[in-house]
Amino acid sequence: MTTETCPYGRDGETFRFGEVKGLELDPSYAALRGECPVARITPPHGEDAWLLTRHDDVREVLADSRFSRITPEGHDEARVAPMPIGTSIMGLDEPDHGRIRRLVAGSFSSRAVTRLRPRARQVAEELLDEMAAAGSPADLMAAFTTPFSGIVTCELLGVPFDDRGRFQDWMQAFFGRSGLPQEQVQAQLGLLNDYLTELVRARRGQEGGDLITAVVRAADEEGTCTEAEVVELVYTLLIGGYETPGSQLASSLFVLLQHPGQADLLRGRPELMPRAVEELLRYVPLIAYTGFARYATEDVTVRGVTVRAGEAVLPGIPAANRDPEVFPAPDAFDVTRDDNPHLSFGHGTHFCTGAALARMEMQEALSALLNRFPKLRIAGDPEGLDWAPGTQIRSLVELPAEW
Repeated sequence: MTTETCPYGRDGETFRFGEVKGLELDPSYAALRGECPVARITPPHGEDAWLLTRHDDVREVLADSRFSRITPEGHDEARVAPMPIGTSIMGLDEPDHGRIRRLVAGSFSSRAVTRLRPRARQVAEELLDEMAAAGSPADLMAAFTTPFSGIVTCELLGVPFDDRGRFQDWMQAFFGRSGLPQEQVQAQLGLLNDYLTELVRARRGQEGGDLITAVVRAADEEGTCTEAEVVELVYTLLIGGYETPGSQLASSLFVLLQHPGQADLLRGRPELMPRAVEELLRYVPLIAYTGFARYATEDVTVRGVTVRAGEAVLPGIPAANRDPEVFPAPDAFDVTRDDNPHLSFGHGTHFCTGAALARMEMQEALSALLNRFPKLRIAGDPEGLDWAPGTQIRSLVELPAEW
């Protein structure tokens, strides 16, 4: 079969995602990469689109200014989530994207993240002290991964960690895990927006070292961003910084604990931790299916297929991260892998703002946990663990471990 005879074309059938189970990838991805790398797809929500599964194609489209993050008027954004992303920083093109991103660029620079590293290490050690005192076994998600990412993110942003009882349920609605109908999901997200609007307004004219205060001050001084844009920015940073790193960290531990030889290698050779984090970012398909849709602003040819102006493309990042043309033995987990151009943080204009922070958090959390508990292992059957429902990111419900 060739691209020209691919059944998932403009006038043929449309591909549909299979059910997500744990960290498994849909086996259809391999066939699509080889035989139908630009496939017509019907996603869980929104309109039909083109699915890309090869690394080079995904990377090129993400960097191509002819593909826009703005959904054209009259279109229902192709997506896996119940609700479209809206007009936040992730839903904008240049120059608006850059105008808003500049407000936080300094807070997520490599230099700024280096200054945060000692505090992240302290948070990890304090949580592990509490876990050790409580004794084995423990749920690593409840005792460590979720509070670790939550505390670091909330302290950085200036969101009270004690308010997590309020905003956690709202975030579950965002990720499609609440089981609520769409109108109630919208209401939950409205409550999150109201909460963050109150925080933003309370920081106006205040002094402080947190990110919300700095963003409000910069926006007011420059006069280039509205209050609504600032709130949407904080909204995106809280959701992306609180929920996503915790899920990535838990899934990374799940993988490491099933590869004890690799975990022991990291204990004996701590200099490998940066490589290990990159490999975990590649190997763990945190994004369940695809990144956010891009819309062609003119006719564009992608690997012999014409994507017409106004049509959506979905970048299949999990599939691209297992492309054998780029990653030798792509289905093998190897903490010594050197050349690792994964696309887990995206590429181009929308490359993840918090990438340096996420990498640092994973390095510190994994190092602290592996060193503190050299005999750490999953308690019970790994295959029997429950995974949270929803179609955006993969997340365990709990990760029981003993030592």
